[in-house]
Amino acid sequence: MRRAAISVASNIVEGCSRSSTVEYVRFLEVAYGSARELEYQIFIAERLYDSCASNEWSSLATETCKVLNGLMRSLSDRES
Repeated sequence: MRRAAISVASNIVEGCSRSSTVEYVRFLEVAYGSARELEYQIFIAERLYDSCASNEWSSLATETCKVLNGLMRSLSDRES
């Protein structure tokens, strides 16, 4: 879970440093994949450990996916 969470932020930062919007979107797509992976891992943790804290984590992961998806669409629309 830590690796997936770090991957989200790292890919956003790395993509932001790229020279083209297409490259930036590619890194955002990787970040989105890691965010979805984290979302699933939180779901599994909830099922296995019945953790109350995981509800907040799940909400944060879902919100992160929504924001990334919106940003990718916005940037892709601008390129079209």
